[in-house]
Amino acid sequence: MKGRIAEVFDSIQGEGLYLGEKQIFVRFYGCNLECRYCDTKLSSFMEYEPEELFNELKLYRDKYHSVSFTGGEPLLQKDFLREILKLTGKGNFKNYLETNGTLHKELKEVIDYIDIVAMDLKLPSSTGLSDMWEEHRLFLEIASQREVFVKTVICTYTKEEDFIKGLRLIREAAQEAILILQLNNNEDRAYLHDKLETFKDLCRRERVTCCAVEQIHKVIGVK
Repeated sequence: MKGRIAEVFDSIQGEGLYLGEKQIFVRFYGCNLECRYCDTKLSSFMEYEPEELFNELKLYRDKYHSVSFTGGEPLLQKDFLREILKLTGKGNFKNYLETNGTLHKELKEVIDYIDIVAMDLKLPSSTGLSDMWEEHRLFLEIASQREVFVKTVICTYTKEEDFIKGLRLIREAAQEAILILQLNNNEDRAYLHDKLETFKDLCRRERVTCCAVEQIHKVIGVK
C-alpha cells in the first residue's frame, strides 16, 4: 500500500483553534473539490508506504503539538491514512485531521484513530459549488465523537442565507463545536470586515460559538 504525499514539513498551525501550535504537516495529494477560493495548488507527489512515512516523521526531534494530516483531502486515501494514523497513534503522536468535511463514509473508517478534526464548512455561495449540507451533517455527526471544530471561508459573495443554514447544521449535528470564521485573503478586506461583524451577530442569534481567526501563516510569511 502506498500513499501519494505532496510534502512533509514542520511549521506552526496558521489557522483555527490551534493557531500558533507547532506541528508536523503531511500534505496529501488530490482533492475531490475545486473551490474557487482555493489557494493550495498541488502539482506533484511522492509515494510512501505507511512505515516509510512514519520513519520520516520520527526524524523530527523537536516538541510538536500534533501531526496535521492535510491536503488536498486526506480521506481520499482512507486506507493509507488509516495505516499511518495507527502508526503515529502508537508512536505517541497526536493525530490532527484537516478535511473538507464531505467524505463521511471514509471518516467513519478512521475516526477511532483521530484526536482532533478540523472540518471545513463549504458554503455554496463561497465555493461556487453545489451545496453539501447532507454530506456535512453526516460528517459532523461522526466527527463529534472526537474533538472537532469547524472552519468556513467568508467571501464578498458569501450569502447570509447559506451562512444561516450552516449555523443551524452545526447547532443540530454538533452543538458544542466552535465555528472559525476566515476571511478570503484575496478580496476587499475592509468590506469583508464589515460583513464579518454581521456574521458574528448571526452566530450569536443562532447560538453558535464563533471566533474570527486570520490565516496567520500567510500574514507572517511561513509555510
